[in-house]
Amino acid sequence: MTDEKRVRRRDATKKSWAEPWKVKMVEPARWTTREHRERCLEETGFNTFLLRSEDVTIDLLTDSGTSAMSDRQWAGLMLGDEAYAGSRNYYHLEANVQKYYGYRYVVPTHQGRGAEHLIAKMFIKPGDFIPGNMYFTTTRVHQELAGGTFADVIVDEAHDPANEHPFKGNVDLGKLEDLIARVGSRRIPYVSLGATVNMAGGQPVSMQNLRDLRSLCDRHGIPILLDATRAIENAYFIQQREGGYGGKSVAEILLEFCSITDGSWMSAKKDTLVNIGGWLAVNDVEKFDEARNLVVVFEGLHTYGGLAGRDMEAMAIGIEESVDDDHIRARVGQVEYLGQKLLGWGIPIVLPIGGHAVFIDAKRFYPHIPQDHFPAQALAADIYIEGGIRTMERGIVSAGRDPETGRHRSPRLELVRVTIPRRVYTQAHMDVTAEAIEEAWWNRDLATGLRMIYEPKYLRFFQARFQRG
Repeated sequence: MTDEKRVRRRDATKKSWAEPWKVKMVEPARWTTREHRERCLEETGFNTFLLRSEDVTIDLLTDSGTSAMSDRQWAGLMLGDEAYAGSRNYYHLEANVQKYYGYRYVVPTHQGRGAEHLIAKMFIKPGDFIPGNMYFTTTRVHQELAGGTFADVIVDEAHDPANEHPFKGNVDLGKLEDLIARVGSRRIPYVSLGATVNMAGGQPVSMQNLRDLRSLCDRHGIPILLDATRAIENAYFIQQREGGYGGKSVAEILLEFCSITDGSWMSAKKDTLVNIGGWLAVNDVEKFDEARNLVVVFEGLHTYGGLAGRDMEAMAIGIEESVDDDHIRARVGQVEYLGQKLLGWGIPIVLPIGGHAVFIDAKRFYPHIPQDHFPAQALAADIYIEGGIRTMERGIVSAGRDPETGRHRSPRLELVRVTIPRRVYTQAHMDVTAEAIEEAWWNRDLATGLRMIYEPKYLRFFQARFQRG
């Protein structure tokens, strides 16, 4: 009788993963001293946006325009058709937006806020209200400059960093109905839907919630416009968390999600893996005609929208690469890795862990610092001092002032965003980052708040300056 040999297989859920790419080119990273970093912060008013990149070792300020492009994208740059009108790269971009996002008409812009500006011009009249699932900074400022008022209609769970609801980006339909009853549907030009919701910690919207939102908006004749900046990450979370989607590809889910909306804008510097670029897309031919007319005034001809042909080519190729399931699994997996490491040390972060960043809860990290002393801004500074890691504030500074009262808006979420660029850093960089945050955590009782000594009128978090105390 022969012994039967058993084939062993590791549980698929416990297998390690690796990035689905190989490194071909490297950029040196500079390691600096603590004294140097303290001096840099003093000189820049404790605002990490004002640091020089050469003084940063691991740059986790943003995932916007900071991704590593692929060999195919770099090759695409050499195929740039720099004709002023009718560039073939525009038609490649148009075809891929239509194929993967499903919209009929496409207008390129220099980046996402260029598209936001056009949407505000096209849709908003003074006195309008624009409901959305939590504000985003540039989106809201364009709405306000057009005379509109943003109305937050996100679910309450989104404002609780410890709540583990799987779709904290969902729209609260009751809140939206209350707004419609109060101001009337004619004063609501569109619903501004973000996927995923950046300011809530990178939280997704479920497909079912979007379908329910579509039904409500159809009853009142209100369009839905999608901020598709990180919609691919949203599609991944639907695949992982929502019943009936586990067997579908991210590309299929993305197309279905976008099909429920009337139009979209995109900062292609995020999901689409390029350093610059954006677009506006709609299904209504009259709105398209208006958009391609306005883009000439503010961005450039409708077949380049402020971009070089080579940038549109890199964007078109990036769209194809960005919807690959292996790519997005590794991208979100790296964020998950860092988040789990911090959780293991008891460091308070937003749950569930988001798709593009780990968000540290500064209120729980520095409970002794009042919000009007900018605890998240102080924590971002302290993380930089500990390890040369650049992060950014997402709290009272980013929220700005109420245009009616002039007072600070005081959001319930006071966060530091630790944002992971795509295809740039290794797991070792994540370990170094986690250790710098842990050192700030060890010394949290010694931390002090800040006071603002310079405040710009718009989007103050980019250029404001602070002092200790």
